[in-house]
Amino acid sequence: MSHGPVANDADADLAVAVADVAPPGAQAGADGAVAADGAALARLYGEPLLRMPTDLYIPPDALEIFLEAFEGPLDLLLYLIRKQNFNILDIPMAQVTLQYLKYVDQIRLSNLELAAEYLLMAAMLIEIKSRMLLPQRQSEIEVEAGDPRAELVRRLLEYEQIKLAAYDLNTIPQVDRDFVRTQIFIEQSLQPTWPDVVPADLQAAWLDVMKRAKLVQHHKISREELSVREHMTAILRKLQSMRFIEFGELFDVAGGPPVVVVNFVAMLELAKETLIEITQAEPFAPIYVRLAYSPA
Repeated sequence: MSHGPVANDADADLAVAVADVAPPGAQAGADGAVAADGAALARLYGEPLLRMPTDLYIPPDALEIFLEAFEGPLDLLLYLIRKQNFNILDIPMAQVTLQYLKYVDQIRLSNLELAAEYLLMAAMLIEIKSRMLLPQRQSEIEVEAGDPRAELVRRLLEYEQIKLAAYDLNTIPQVDRDFVRTQIFIEQSLQPTWPDVVPADLQAAWLDVMKRAKLVQHHKISREELSVREHMTAILRKLQSMRFIEFGELFDVAGGPPVVVVNFVAMLELAKETLIEITQAEPFAPIYVRLAYSPA
């Protein structure tokens, strides 16, 4: 709550008000009426006021002039210190206390409840002033008692920091105080408008679909029927036309691993039945396959 010293003077206020609203040349009569060739003294709710009311009552506190506005005892004390350029770390308690008490006496005349919170700070100032005036005892000197103003200085510095921070925040533009949000009415068409699709967007969508399709694809294994007997017959036919065949020439690599495996099993079956012979001239020499010798 902001507050400060007020000045009340009902008679002077009324005289000033009449002088301000009355037109030039107006003359006041003995009964309070004002004549100015039909000119109005003032206007009340749009209606001209030609005569001063005879039963007009103006309360004593109708006019209040706020000389200075303060937010509390600390604000007033900080104002007195900064206005006179006092060092806040070395406050002259006698001068500051005297000025503070004069202000408290002024607000006590108009608002006793408001003066109560200021009286508490006044008592604190008087206590600090008394402690500084009284001589220190020998025991206090040995203990090296601190400055009685230290706690007050700490509170003042903290209050000043908060006050400056609040002032900085208040300088930031605020909605509905420093500017107003612009509101624009845009008429929406009933016909929908679709955005244009560029080739890059279409390509990205297609790649995303393909990526998801690969996650759900199935791996199918087909079974191929291969006969060992047929491969045994094919090997015998090859050996009938040739005397010796190298081991690697008996396998059809183009058929894939399944055909090679079945062909190798067929060759083992023929060797087991002694229908073919697998020979090697020396170690690490090529391996040859031939038909088994059968005496006539």
